[in-house]
Amino acid sequence: MKKILGGLLLAFVFAVPQAYAGLVSTDQAAAQQERERVKALIERPEVAQQMEKMGIPAKQAQGRVDAMTDEEVRYLAGRLEAVPAGGQISSQNLLLIILIILLLVILL
Repeated sequence: MKKILGGLLLAFVFAVPQAYAGLVSTDQAAAQQERERVKALIERPEVAQQMEKMGIPAKQAQGRVDAMTDEEVRYLAGRLEAVPAGGQISSQNLLLIILIILLLVILL
């Protein structure tokens, strides 16, 4: 009986999955932060409404941002920083940003 219990305990110890930790580079962390910022822009109601008018569901746009490379996300996030703050973005600038997102994704 002790051998069976010992064998079960040993099998249980080896059956438990092990966790592996790895380092995340600064570039990966920055790219992830910028990707989240672009996604937050897409989730804004006025942006989502404009994309719906153009026939692009918000979930599809989120998927397209996920499909972008880190470099494309950095470029897009840099363009977002160039937009005037305080709600002074015009509808033309907003449409331009959305079109850039779509073109980058389509070119993938």
